[in-house]
Amino acid sequence: MGQRWTKHHDDEYELSKEDEQSLRVFPPQGQATTATLVGDGIDPDAQSLRGQLLLAMPSLSDRTFGGSVVYLVEHGPSGAMGIVLSRPADLALGQLFAKLDLGLPQAHLAEQPVLQGGPVHPDRGFVLHEPSEPWGSSIRVPDGLSLTSSRDVLEAVARGGGPQDFRVALGYAGWDSGQLEQEIAANAWLSIPLADPMVIFSIPAENLYTQALGWLGIDPLQLSGVAGHA
Repeated sequence: MGQRWTKHHDDEYELSKEDEQSLRVFPPQGQATTATLVGDGIDPDAQSLRGQLLLAMPSLSDRTFGGSVVYLVEHGPSGAMGIVLSRPADLALGQLFAKLDLGLPQAHLAEQPVLQGGPVHPDRGFVLHEPSEPWGSSIRVPDGLSLTSSRDVLEAVARGGGPQDFRVALGYAGWDSGQLEQEIAANAWLSIPLADPMVIFSIPAENLYTQALGWLGIDPLQLSGVAGHA
């Protein structure tokens, strides 16, 4: 399956100051390399699932991805990457902004949960947001959302600007070349096209899986291990 989540720093949240332009939220473990979101060599093709949701099927029961919903940001011959949208972290947005030495003037956002975005680079923050002005390090999904890994987007939010709709995640999910295709063929995931990707910002993370099944007319109690493309 996609790379597994590793619990990082159980006792406290810390912010490393070594890279002021990236959204590093925790000190790195070991010699992990920096995630690169731009120019990563993933070439979209006609079969790309970019901009679609992945729903974990009952056959996928591990603690990292079981019952999860993933928004795919990249998918092509070289692999895939996405953000898990359905797993809140034990950290609120107001706490994250405080750790980044940023204010959060929009009080209604303070209690919004930060997400456990996936097992790759859980020490770093990734902002999934409505398409807006270009930021320091971003991916734009055609006809979809944008993913930014530079802190300038949150600095803009702290000034009262930036995207109006966004989610902040720690880490991301990644698949090697052909790995996601194998998992879909093994009925681990169901892919769902999104007519309006903005809808994911209006649904609480803990309700997103059930809601996504509802879009397909599937009763979670009757869900089988048969998966594929919706």
